[in-house]
Amino acid sequence: MQSIEENAVFHYALTGDIEGLQKHLENECLSGNEEPPEDLFWEKDEMGRNALFIACMLGRSTTVRELLKHGAHVNECTARGYSPLHCAALWGQLETVKTLVELGADMQAKNFRRERAMEVASRYSKMDCAGYLTWAEAKQDLQSYITHVRDTIADPEKVQGKLNKEDKIICTNTCSVKSDWIQNAKNPSIQDFIEQRRHIEDIIIPILSKLTTQPEVTAKASKN
Repeated sequence: MQSIEENAVFHYALTGDIEGLQKHLENECLSGNEEPPEDLFWEKDEMGRNALFIACMLGRSTTVRELLKHGAHVNECTARGYSPLHCAALWGQLETVKTLVELGADMQAKNFRRERAMEVASRYSKMDCAGYLTWAEAKQDLQSYITHVRDTIADPEKVQGKLNKEDKIICTNTCSVKSDWIQNAKNPSIQDFIEQRRHIEDIIIPILSKLTTQPEVTAKASKN
């Protein structure tokens, strides 16, 4: 078993040698393995942190991208529940936080203290990271609601004929408008995302409420 110092990937993450890391990972892939061997990423320090965590703590975003590209897990956690995003946030590495969010880091993941990355950043007074994560969560919240609406109206088992054509058109068009807004809005604020979420709910909730309403015939039968 290799020591931490002998593990090449860990070494490159510590030193920030991106060219060395790229060559090493490419050589591993060319050696006949479709995926890098397990021991490329499982070696950890005494705190349970592997090369990805170290790169996040040191703010080496390019290294983070390479590690994730070659098989590291963006949402891996230490024994105490800290994710790479937690580590980047508590060390105040804003660009790395942005990179992790872009690459699918779970902003809702909680550590042993039940803290999200945003809350960890706040506790350690890394306000740039906390502010960005609050903004990113607001954006994700709006995106998730749009996805929820689209999935709901596309599911025959959920709709069961309770929505008419006009209802579906309103839902579809509203979701499209909000998606376009997300793509095209210039420097939207946290409050902008919150207001857009409220606006879409004002339109959609009355329509989707029909899905939880009993059909009139069934309702009358239940009274009798």
